[in-house]
Amino acid sequence: MARTALITGASGGIGYELAKLMANDLNLILVARSENKLEEVKAELSSHTNVTIIPFDLAKPQAAKALYDRVQQDGHRVDILVNNAGFGIEDLFLETDLDRLNQMLQLNMVALTNLTYYFGQDMVRSQYGRILNIGSIASFVPTPAMSAYAATKAYVLSLSESLNTELQKKGNLSVTALCPGPTATNFANEANMQSMGESFNDIAMSPERVASIGYHALFKKKNVSIPGKRYKFLIAFTRILTRKMVQRLLAKSLK
Repeated sequence: MARTALITGASGGIGYELAKLMANDLNLILVARSENKLEEVKAELSSHTNVTIIPFDLAKPQAAKALYDRVQQDGHRVDILVNNAGFGIEDLFLETDLDRLNQMLQLNMVALTNLTYYFGQDMVRSQYGRILNIGSIASFVPTPAMSAYAATKAYVLSLSESLNTELQKKGNLSVTALCPGPTATNFANEANMQSMGESFNDIAMSPERVASIGYHALFKKKNVSIPGKRYKFLIAFTRILTRKMVQRLLAKSLK
């Protein structure tokens, strides 16, 4: 019997590309806000596997519990959880819209944590589970003008690393943090980063490539995966410098 993967933010970008990869040998539960986009993805992938779609806004309080309850009521057992849904905000912290900021915190951290908790409990009981949490290269470096976003991704990385260690003696379980750099998705528009324009696209990796790296890292049970040699080097370089030096360099780049 095929295992089942639940993917949040599955209507586009990295989540959509992961859904295409997983459709080859897994049943899918796809979650996103847009029902129309989910229907399109279902129509595309249903010839490969069983696809269940659940239109859901995980940025709302208590949404994760409601989603978990829905999955249980439908009789699904989730073996692979992909916490991909999230967004960023590019702005000075004190100039950020507070409602938008709280939505980001809810989606990037609270919903991810709750889904990991609920489905993780089931995975421990069944002695099998894979969790893929989408972080960022910002997980490693406090980032001015994206300070709250970077903080949410630092949380994702820390949670994923710690939980992976906790689960080592609980069965065939693992947690992977996928930490990509700029990726050619709708992220830049959502984060109001249009000012970066072509420069963002010039350095961005394709979502297909990022998803492929994440897919293989997940099933190889890697704890942390950074797609792209340039970003591996960048993170390694920042570790040579003091945190103060890194912040000075980032402050200059803002100017």
